[in-house]
Amino acid sequence: MQIVLKKKTSELEFIALMAFLMANVALSIDSILPCLSAIGNAIGNSKNSDLQQIITMIFLGLGIGQLFFGTISDSLGRKPSVLIGVLIFLFSSFICIYAQSLEMMLFGRVLQGIGLSAPRIICISIIRDLYKGNQMARIMSFISVIFISVPMVAPILGQFILKMYNWQSVFYFQVLFSFIVLVWFFIRQEETLIASMKIKLTKNLFINGTKEFFRYKDSVVFTLISGCMTGGFMVFLSSSKQIFQDQYGLIDEFAYIFAGISFFLGVATFLNGSLVVKLGMKKLSTKALYLFNFSALAYLVLFYNTQNPPIYILLSFMGIQFLSLGFIFGNVTALAMQPIGHIAGIGASLRGFISTIIAVPFAIIVGLFIDKTAIPLFLGFLSCGLISLFLLRFLPK
Repeated sequence: MQIVLKKKTSELEFIALMAFLMANVALSIDSILPCLSAIGNAIGNSKNSDLQQIITMIFLGLGIGQLFFGTISDSLGRKPSVLIGVLIFLFSSFICIYAQSLEMMLFGRVLQGIGLSAPRIICISIIRDLYKGNQMARIMSFISVIFISVPMVAPILGQFILKMYNWQSVFYFQVLFSFIVLVWFFIRQEETLIASMKIKLTKNLFINGTKEFFRYKDSVVFTLISGCMTGGFMVFLSSSKQIFQDQYGLIDEFAYIFAGISFFLGVATFLNGSLVVKLGMKKLSTKALYLFNFSALAYLVLFYNTQNPPIYILLSFMGIQFLSLGFIFGNVTALAMQPIGHIAGIGASLRGFISTIIAVPFAIIVGLFIDKTAIPLFLGFLSCGLISLFLLRFLPK
């Protein structure tokens, strides 16, 4: 580990700072969930499949932006790249606030995603600058514990702000939160990309980095798995309002239900931070994948061609799904990044871009079939899980 971490920040503060930087993404997605109906009324479009895009399009921006910011962060440094990204996010938030149509709202959300891609992807690069192997997975897990707490709180916060003020105020809160974290980052975190590791910004930088990335089969395989699992997670995010509010009629309870499901993800992520050092990343994530598939298959066998089961049964199955994801996300990310520490910025950007490009179309397509039951959601879960298990067969022995 480099000395740069110890100059100003302790490991505990470093974990908190990285978590809050990455939390901007979750806050911008999850705090909007209770506001979708209000936003639809304001922009004159209440079609569920269209409103789902307010969630999924920010992921498209995240995928596009990661290609750019991951590349320039290897040349300009981590801190300047984060600044550029957050400024883009702040600007695009006001586009969303004053949007009068679905098209303008979606444009603002894509631009938000592009801006947020900087802190999201560069945080991973910073962590890779300082850690590797199971220690990287340990740090990623502890960061994720804080990061996962945001999806638990954000919908409740968004619902509270919506009731007290209006949906635009949710975006204003996002702007304030991002600005405060940006100031904290610039005051307390040193630059982690040392001068000798900087790569000159040339037209061939990205091309050469891409060639280098695809030399490592582990990175490619775990990136594809990350895309599959992110796709399943994205389907849940974009359709959760439709399932809980429209199908079950749980309008006021929706934010608390979402928080409860996120709790399972947080518990697994916390446990992973301790278990990964003993058992290893690949073993934990593989076992979690089997559990993820088994739970989805069991739900389909029990409730296929029937109405939705009682809410407590649905939540039990979703709890198992998210418990599994807690052991998958951090480990798969660390496994993909492990061989490519020498191109951490470009490598992280390619990993994020490829996984997002896989996830977004999948989420949009599956979301179109979610109408009267949650069956399409679990079909999506099972498809993602089975493909991920199949991809593991291509890893070197």
